[in-house]
Amino acid sequence: MPAIYSNRDYVTAGGLMSYGNNLLDAYRRNGIYVGRILKGDKPGDLPVDQSTKFELVINLETVKALGLDLPLSLQIRVDEVIE
Repeated sequence: MPAIYSNRDYVTAGGLMSYGNNLLDAYRRNGIYVGRILKGDKPGDLPVDQSTKFELVINLETVKALGLDLPLSLQIRVDEVIE
């Protein structure tokens, strides 16, 4: 059954596609928070930080195995294609 995941690890394992935040960017942002806390900022005074960088990953092998056709509008928006 085709599914859309929030983590790209499922797509590399054979899942159809994923759309979610970029983990490397999230880890970088967490590091900035930790740095601010270590420099003396109070955690309660820090603003809530939401991811702004998202990625769409599609497994082309799974698309072909399911016999699906990807619309051109979706192909243009893909950040990474796994073959």
